[in-house]
Amino acid sequence: MSTVLSIFGLRVSIYSNDHRPAHVHVSGKGLEAVFRLNCFDGPPELRENYGFSRKDLAKIARELIACLAVLCDEWRRIHGNF
Repeated sequence: MSTVLSIFGLRVSIYSNDHRPAHVHVSGKGLEAVFRLNCFDGPPELRENYGFSRKDLAKIARELIACLAVLCDEWRRIHGNF
């Protein structure tokens, strides 16, 4: 697991042994969500949610949009093509 970003006290991670399509795991405080990145055009979309409120998911998604290019570059660095 590689933490590529920290937002709102949460870890945004890309697992080195993970699968396509490009996605990130957002976790912390006993909660987790997985967002498909839809590189490079976006926007990221929620794939799985384990405990986050809708309000928190919207806030996380906005931050992922702002960092989409960095996240896609990190996915490519770790896994190669999307």
